[in-house]
Order: sequence, then structure tokens, then C-alpha cells
Amino acid sequence: MPNTPQPQNHLFEASQIRSIWDVEQEEWFFSIVDVVAVLTDSLDATAYWRKLKQRLKAEGNETVTNCHGLKMQAADGKMRMADVANTQQLLRLIQSIPSKKAEPFKLWLAQVGSERLDQLQDPELSIEQAMRDYKRLGYSDNWINQRLKSIEIRKELTDEWKKHGLQEGPEFAFLTDVIYKTWAGKTAKEYKQYKGLKKESLRDNMTNKELVLNMLAELSTKEISEIANPDSLSEHEEVAKRGGGVAKEARLKLEAETGKKVVSRQNAKGLQLANKSDKKHD
Repeated sequence: MPNTPQPQNHLFEASQIRSIWDVEQEEWFFSIVDVVAVLTDSLDATAYWRKLKQRLKAEGNETVTNCHGLKMQAADGKMRMADVANTQQLLRLIQSIPSKKAEPFKLWLAQVGSERLDQLQDPELSIEQAMRDYKRLGYSDNWINQRLKSIEIRKELTDEWKKHGLQEGPEFAFLTDVIYKTWAGKTAKEYKQYKGLKKESLRDNMTNKELVLNMLAELSTKEISEIANPDSLSEHEEVAKRGGGVAKEARLKLEAETGKKVVSRQNAKGLQLANKSDKKHD
């Protein structure tokens, strides 16, 4: 996911529940405060959850311990950290919240999961959902088209790696860093720091030019891998360098022709502001 979580709002009885689809873990994560709000009708769902969390932690509840935080859009429009839980964790938490809506909510969770399975089985539905998500976040149509294409190319590369028995996680991350370092001169971590990012998705903060060159690097790596048929991790590293090298040559040529650097400090906020500015001038 893409490697990035995809934000979305789901409706339960006309109440919005913020949710994020985590591509890597392939599951939904829901805002616990939003769930508490619809189950309890509490005037201060945040305070309710805070007290419930303290009580459950004191009882040694593992579900609360395993819950973690993700950035979600707050009421003021800003992205803030929020406690989230997956479907299994929510079902356990609901048992600690006396509510007549508990059973209807469980059925709703099952429906949300079923809809996502339909999207996974039909790529067109998933693409349409991603387009709506990016559009809602303020990205331009041109950028969205590039980003969706980059997702397709990334999947083709990771499928190639899987075919050779490489492990998702450390080995994928290592080879991705090799590709980035070769064409952009920075590892993923260095690239994110350059853009002022922390946990945000690097690709969701790339400009069109950066996306295109990164696509070229990953496409080239996949194509070369199919011909070279690497066996060991070191051989895959060499292929990644060759693939990244194709994009590096294109970057240097473009920079020489235009006098402009491709690797940019611009991030999603800057991209969205630029999109708003473009619309004002239309």
C-alpha cells in the first residue's frame, strides 16, 4: 500500500468512525475514541476512554497494551495521534463497554471487513477507493494518477522478489534502500528526514518527478531481475543498484537540461497547497 496506511471514514448509524487500512498488515484500524462515542453516547468520549484504558491496564488487559497510535484527522482538520485498534482488539474492548449497540456494532465490523475483501478480490474497487482517499486529502488528479501507477509498479517488483524467496520486511527494506540510495542519493530514512517527515509515507510525499523516477528505478530493477535471475541477497543488491542506476542517469540528464533538482524537500502539505493554488488560478 502501497506501504502507506489508507485513511477513510466509515459510518455507523450516521456517526463517523475514522479508520485506516494498513496495507502491510492487511487489516483495518479504527479510532477507539470514535467507537467509544457511538457505543456510549458519552459527552466526552476521550475522557471515557482514558478512564477505561487506565482500568483495563491496571487489570493487566493485554488488548489495551497491544493497541497503538496512528495519525488521524482531528476535528480541527489537523493530523493528530489517536489510539487505534484492529477488529479483533475492538471486539475484545466492546466486552468492557456496557452498550445496547454492542451487537449491531459487531455486525457492522463484519460488514466493513467484507467490503474490504471485495476490494481485494476486485482491484478496480480498491483503486477507486484509493482515488477517493487521495482526493479527499487534497492531492491533484495528476499526482493521484502517478501515485496509483507507482503502487502497481511497486507490487510487480515485490512479486518478483517474493518469487525469488526474499523475505518481506528486512530484505525488502534493504533492497528498497539500495534503489533509493542509487538514484536519489539517500536511503529511505535520509529521504524522509530531508522532507521533514517522521512516520509518514515517503511516497505519499513525493513530487510527480520523484514518483516518476522512483517508478523507473523499480521497474528497471524488476526487468533486470527477470533477465539476470539473481539468487543470493548480494546478487539482488547488485540488480537493485543497476535498476536504480537507470533512474539516476535519467535524473542527472533532466537536472542538466532544466537546471532544477529532482529530489525535493516538498512534502504532502506543500503538494496540497500547490494544488489549491493551481485551482485558484484555473
